[in-house]
Amino acid sequence: MTRRYPGVTLSSILRKVEEPVLVEPEETYKQVTVRLFHKGVVLRGQQAGAEIRTTRQWRVRAGQILLSRIDARNGAIGLVPSNLDGAIVTNDFWAFDVDGGAVDPRFLDAYFGTPEFVDACKRASEGTTNRVRLQQERFLGITVPLPPLAEQRRIVARIEQLAAKVEQARRLREESSAEATLLEGSVIDKVFQAAARDYRQAPLQQVCLSVTDGDHLTPSFTEQGVAFIFVGNVSTGRLHFRGCKFVSEEYFQTLDTSRKPCKGDVLYSAVGATLGIPAVVDSDRDFCFQRHVAILKPDKSRLNSRFLWYMLRAQSIYELAWKSTTGSAQPTVPLRGIRALPVPIPPLEEQARLISYLDDLQARMDASKELQSETAAELDALLPSILDKAFKGEL
Repeated sequence: MTRRYPGVTLSSILRKVEEPVLVEPEETYKQVTVRLFHKGVVLRGQQAGAEIRTTRQWRVRAGQILLSRIDARNGAIGLVPSNLDGAIVTNDFWAFDVDGGAVDPRFLDAYFGTPEFVDACKRASEGTTNRVRLQQERFLGITVPLPPLAEQRRIVARIEQLAAKVEQARRLREESSAEATLLEGSVIDKVFQAAARDYRQAPLQQVCLSVTDGDHLTPSFTEQGVAFIFVGNVSTGRLHFRGCKFVSEEYFQTLDTSRKPCKGDVLYSAVGATLGIPAVVDSDRDFCFQRHVAILKPDKSRLNSRFLWYMLRAQSIYELAWKSTTGSAQPTVPLRGIRALPVPIPPLEEQARLISYLDDLQARMDASKELQSETAAELDALLPSILDKAFKGEL
């Protein structure tokens, strides 16, 4: 990359500092870490000295550059903020004082976020797998652009101004996405309420051939065979097999038919933060699942699977499911609670009409989310582009 600014080595503007701390059992210490991808120096936690296994630690000061010897090659480097002055780190971290007469630390920190600098840290690291470490001499030999202080401060101000606009755009995108999700849920709930008002309701156990869950015994997993899924394979609202494990065909054949999914069945996440999310089985693939996933086999002469999928996503149903949960650390909807959930049962032709209406809404929401995802990727690419221009002298 060609620069308008002269380059200097880090060794000429940084000085490694070591302030040892002998951890006292009765004192409480702030512990810090450095996030990957230039996400900042942050508080990892506070612990009493008696709980800290390594009694020899190192103190860091506000305004110092702090890096992870292991993950500097992944962007784990940044400025220690004022609220973490005096915090401690292990010897896996290095701290450096900055020559304030030549460098604005914020300018240097901004440069640390560039792909060029991260690549330089990768080249300055060596070691075997899982033991790659930054080498101090190589690190201090990295060359960085260094305009006059006044120009550094102007560049920092401009970067911060543009970064604030990027962050504002990101917040607006996130708010728009959240509003779209709320709107989708609101419409589904209104359809549920209208159907419940106009047609008879029945508990799931009366309109499903069976409502059960996965095997309560953890099977032996194999290298290949029949897929075995978990709550995470259902909790997006769409069935997928990413990250699944496998069980033998012999184990699968021991399962009751009520626990063997068929196309058109509905799976239901029954535990934890993703509680109450349904997914339609849209695959002919054989698979089985853990006990925290319930399986509903709708009586297709009375209940369309996709209509059931929409109704189970209604806020009204979710609230009823939540009321029946057991456990506090990990709330779970028991089978009796799922079987008792009431769903409206319009004629199949009316179910089909409502499905068509909701499918159209779903398609528009999915298209909106896809656009928002693309916008998010564009926003993520903006800041590196801004930094690149800044250090080329183009801002």
